[in-house]
Amino acid sequence: MREVEQELRAWREAGDPVAIATVVETWGSSPRPLGSKMLVGGSGRMAGSVSNGCIEGAVFEEAQEVLASGRPRLVEYGVADDVAFEVGLACGGHIEVFIQPATEIHDEALRLLAEDRPFVLTTDLSSGETELVQRMPLTELPRRDGDRFEEPFARPAHMIIVGAIHIAIPLHRLAKVMGYRVTVIDARAQFVTRERFPEADELLIRWPDEALAGMIIDRSTALVILTHDPKFDLPALRASLPTSAAYIGAIGSRKTNQNRFDALRAEGFTEEQLTRVHGPIGLDLGGRGAEETALGIMAEVTATRFGGTATSMRQKKAATSPAC
Repeated sequence: MREVEQELRAWREAGDPVAIATVVETWGSSPRPLGSKMLVGGSGRMAGSVSNGCIEGAVFEEAQEVLASGRPRLVEYGVADDVAFEVGLACGGHIEVFIQPATEIHDEALRLLAEDRPFVLTTDLSSGETELVQRMPLTELPRRDGDRFEEPFARPAHMIIVGAIHIAIPLHRLAKVMGYRVTVIDARAQFVTRERFPEADELLIRWPDEALAGMIIDRSTALVILTHDPKFDLPALRASLPTSAAYIGAIGSRKTNQNRFDALRAEGFTEEQLTRVHGPIGLDLGGRGAEETALGIMAEVTATRFGGTATSMRQKKAATSPAC
């Protein structure tokens, strides 16, 4: 819904009836993933996409009928091989699209999105009823279970970088490109400057444990500890481990991390807590420069966030890709 949030809000405020089309199932190659949305206004306006253009015209016509009747409907479309090729796919496939009138439930969803508050939308595809529950979702990926389609909306992804060292500079830029809100923390004022971190959303000149104590840290959060100094690392890890952060990583060698873990064990932290720490941090991409290291960290954060295997697509697809 975030990709059409502005249009949905504006059209609803203007009093224009809106139909929301959502991809709820895919088979074969699909131009757009589950949860992709397209809006159709009663005035004829359109926003978003469910197929990158393959079936938008047909969805538009169905949406107008939904608006006229007030009744949602579930429709299935095939994407032919030649049409799929035109939008960059090797093969065609089928998708199911659920089209429903926008309601007060969607207005509430817009309000929560504006407030960065997590929630889950669950739609009964047989009855058309949509329920909103305010809770932190367990995953960021939509899923279908029979006639139930669940859409999680976590808080916007937030990367907290502890340690304003040289690696943090390309990392904060990569995180912004990936859509993260970025906070950089360091107690050393000469390191935490707007000149060094022009794209950061927040710069905090504080000790890491003090800074983290005042922040919301949940499954939308990635904590990256780059200080490589026990007087910063240990307070950061002490503050991080009791949280529900989706990712905690600490730069340093295996020996460095072992020393940290030994110190934390002595303080009463459990093995279950310590195994949450990715250390040494990042994926091995071969390069050793700041940019390559930052890319390896970002890659590991991404794989952890979305449940990726961090293996090459060539290996992953070799045994699973169907022939056209």
